[in-house]
Amino acid sequence: MASASCLLSEEQFLCSICLDVFTDPISTPCGHNYCNTCITHYWDTSDVCQCPLCNKTFCNGPDFSVNKVLSEMADQFRKSMQQRQTSSTNPEPAEPDEVSCDVCTETKLKALKSCLVCLTSYCDTHLKPHHRVLGLKRHKLIDPVKNLEDILCKKHDRPLELFCKTDLMCVCQFCTESDHKLHQIVSLEEAYEGKKAELGKTEAEVQQMIQERQQKIQEVQHSVELSKKDADRVIADSVQVFAALISCIERSQTELNGVIEEKQKTTEKQAEGFIKDLQQEITELEKRSSELKQLSHTEDHLHLLQNLSSINTPPPTKDWTKVNVPQSSYVGTVRTAMSQLEKTLSQEMEKKLCDAELRRIQTYAVDVTLDPDTAEPYLILSEDGKQVCCGKVKKNLPDNPERFTTYCDVLGKQSFSSGRFFFEVQVGGKTAWDVGVARESIKRKGNVKVSPSDGYWSIGLRDGNEYCARSDPKGLLPVREELQKVGVFVDYEEGLVSFYDVETRVHLYSFTDCSFTEKLYPYFCPGDDDDGENSTPLIISPVNHTD
Repeated sequence: MASASCLLSEEQFLCSICLDVFTDPISTPCGHNYCNTCITHYWDTSDVCQCPLCNKTFCNGPDFSVNKVLSEMADQFRKSMQQRQTSSTNPEPAEPDEVSCDVCTETKLKALKSCLVCLTSYCDTHLKPHHRVLGLKRHKLIDPVKNLEDILCKKHDRPLELFCKTDLMCVCQFCTESDHKLHQIVSLEEAYEGKKAELGKTEAEVQQMIQERQQKIQEVQHSVELSKKDADRVIADSVQVFAALISCIERSQTELNGVIEEKQKTTEKQAEGFIKDLQQEITELEKRSSELKQLSHTEDHLHLLQNLSSINTPPPTKDWTKVNVPQSSYVGTVRTAMSQLEKTLSQEMEKKLCDAELRRIQTYAVDVTLDPDTAEPYLILSEDGKQVCCGKVKKNLPDNPERFTTYCDVLGKQSFSSGRFFFEVQVGGKTAWDVGVARESIKRKGNVKVSPSDGYWSIGLRDGNEYCARSDPKGLLPVREELQKVGVFVDYEEGLVSFYDVETRVHLYSFTDCSFTEKLYPYFCPGDDDDGENSTPLIISPVNHTD
């Protein structure tokens, strides 16, 4: 019997009602086979007794007996199928979080597909009839779903096969004829493709957001690295500053000790002179005392009277009542030394700090060139855009909106709307000039006032001897000698514009708490020619980085 069952196909052992291997199979008069339970239930729920396959009608439901031969063959086939299932090379028992086959009776294998018509999930073995049986091939298979009831319409108990674009929900066929009758309905496949495209777009947007944030992380990390380098430089600079200050203090202390010791030596030398004179007088007085004592013991009346007048007069001595050794007071000496030390420390600290500060900001050096489209017509620019001076002949230039029409003003080509930047300008040999930065919206036609309220942050020279900041009101600069090269540093976010004497490495002036909201441009004014007295050009010079 087992060998016979092997000659038959799998479909011959499947009940066409339950689609499983026969259990207690019976045969109808028309020659078709069914499980006893399946055909009995089928007829109990129908008005007529009819063969499900050929539709032949029977007057009364016959009382069929079990087809023992077919039953034995089906049992043998079931065992064979279970053995094949058990001996499969790579059986895949369903994990707790996976969909299991609803047909497997012992080990529940992993389901490969779920059938929307049968509302059953199948493993590879139990799915085969859906690939071979013509009637089952028409069933709709989907990826395995745990709760198949969730894909049924709650109202009509039918599969959710359509999508309502109006209400954005899945519906069944009956829904389209009632609640969603006039709505825009598409197939699940069409809705799926549309939503998949949207998901693709959303995914692309999410990936873009991820990339932007990854880039921001890199920017933040880069900022931290720059901050760490800056902090290391500041620490190194501060070590040098404090070392210089300590050296200055030690030097001042040594000098003070020397002054005090010298004063003490002078006092001791003076005291030694007094003591020497006093000891000499004491020697003379002791000699006179001895002579007087001898004379007082003589019995010779004549001798006493003859010598009394010569030794009775004390030897010449100094009046020591008004002589004293002044006790030195070092309060004034210490105070003077401390005052001088404070001044020296302040100068030394300012020098060291400014030098360190200038070395740091020089790392933000940018390449600046002059913009001829902004130059006032009297100005003469070099071909490389690095030098500018005022000529005596007005050029015939187009009066474009960017150009200055009065004064000798010109801007740099480069603009800055964030971050930090630094550039240096040679100003030596001139009697008048201005250097700084200006915002984009400054007034360029007619009379122009150069001040922060008008969009200019600059310093300059007037009349060959007055260095000042173009502030409101103007501020005089602490310049002792003629400036040769000026450094301009801007921190856009901090609202800071600072100026430095590059040669002496001294801080000249800073505009603070500036509110920058638009582009900033380097600003230059070489001043009038002044009959050749001010013909030397302003020169944008390369920054010489110092260690």
